Amino acid sequence: MTRRVAVRAIIMQDGKLLCVRLKAYQTAIAGDFWCLPGGGVDDGEALLPALEREILEETGVKPQAGPLLYIQQFILDDTDHLEFFFHVTNAQDFQNVDLSKTTHGATEIEELAFVDPASTHILPKFLTTEPLPQKLKIPGPTQIFSNS
Repeated sequence: MTRRVAVRAIIMQDGKLLCVRLKAYQTAIAGDFWCLPGGGVDDGEALLPALEREILEETGVKPQAGPLLYIQQFILDDTDHLEFFFHVTNAQDFQNVDLSKTTHGATEIEELAFVDPASTHILPKFLTTEPLPQKLKIPGPTQIFSNS
C-alpha cells in the first residue's frame, strides 16, 4: 500500500466555504462534488510550504495559514490518504480568482466558488456537519477523522 499526503485550505467567508469542482486530469476524476483547494505534498516538502504552493498554483493567491484544524485518514484504491486541513485567514483575497491567470487552476479546476456547506455536496462529508464558523473562532484541539 502506498501513502499520499495532502494539504487542504479551509477558507470561509460569510458562512460560505471556498471549494473547487475538479476537472478530469491526470489521475483525478471529475465529480459532482466540491472539495477544498489544496493537493499533494511533494517528497521532502513540509506541510505549510506545500499548502502555500498548492493554493498559489490553483488560485494565484498567497494564503495566510492559520491553525491546523483537522486531519483525515482514509483508504481508497490501495492508497492510504492522509490529509491536513489548515484554516486560511485571508478569505477576502480569494473573492475574485481568475483561474486563467494561475499556473494550475485552469488545468485542474472546473469551478471555484464560495458555497454553502449546508446545501452543497462537499467532500469530505465532515465539512458539512462540523460547526466550522465556531471552529474558526476558537480552534481548540485538532480533530482526527479516520475510516481505517
